[in-house]
Amino acid sequence: MALYEVFSRPVLLRYRTSLWSKATLFLLLVLGLTYIPPLLVAYRSHGFWIKRSSYEEQPVVRFQYQVILVAATSTRGDYLAWSTFPHLNHLLGPNLRTPVLSVREEDQNQDGKLDLLSFQLQLPLKPSEQLYGVQLLLTFSYQLFRMSTLVMQSLAFVQHSSPVPGAKLWVGGDLRLQQRTPLSHRGLHDVYNVSVVDASSPFASAYDLERILRVYQGRNLTTVLSCPTPVWTVGRAAASPFELHAEIRYPVEEVSYRPGFWETMKWAWIQYVSVLLVLLWVSQRVQTFVFQNQIVPTVPVPEGKQHRG
Repeated sequence: MALYEVFSRPVLLRYRTSLWSKATLFLLLVLGLTYIPPLLVAYRSHGFWIKRSSYEEQPVVRFQYQVILVAATSTRGDYLAWSTFPHLNHLLGPNLRTPVLSVREEDQNQDGKLDLLSFQLQLPLKPSEQLYGVQLLLTFSYQLFRMSTLVMQSLAFVQHSSPVPGAKLWVGGDLRLQQRTPLSHRGLHDVYNVSVVDASSPFASAYDLERILRVYQGRNLTTVLSCPTPVWTVGRAAASPFELHAEIRYPVEEVSYRPGFWETMKWAWIQYVSVLLVLLWVSQRVQTFVFQNQIVPTVPVPEGKQHRG
């Protein structure tokens, strides 16, 4: 009569030995070669501890309506200037020339965050005056919220000169975040939440552009006008003002930060386990071969007989 299988189950075979034996030493050796090498491989491959990471976020940027304008009217050092700081305007004396301003900030994608500053300035000139160069400083409030909270005051600086007198300057660029050190993964970072220009100072040195920029660039976090594309237009009519138009975009930033403990451990665990799984598979095959073939002496005990005397 033909037989057919109605049920099956695996048989567990336990291999027993004394504490001090070749089998115990072999097992310790296999465990060491299984669990320690993944740690060494992950560490030596420079990917075990993640020390810096990054994320993308569009900053919350607001123009602070603080402006310093210096316009060169000759190649001999003559200039006109204007600012939104009363103390500086008082110090300018006869070099003060008040322009006409038009400022507009736009949220182009309607996501609740501003994307673009359109800054237009018209500087009135006498028929005999010509403009050979412009320096413009604008200040901003800059904020990030996704990981740590960053709140700081920053600036954008525009500078252009030409040997040919101009009628108009157009410049466009991105206000980009510059980091010398990564941010923390959480907490408040407001050490630079102070004005880049000391508006309360009555001294001319507080408004010197070279001094302002030198101090500003010594910070670990700054913003710069990236990839400016100036267009210098010549041929100004005698009665026309000099026009300056700047378009500054607020793009999405890639922000560098130091990961926290749990993110670091998660990354380390992934690196370790990815190598460990391969060695566990190899270790299981090696142990099966050694114990089944009794290469090291052990006592095989089938399941159900392990408690019998």
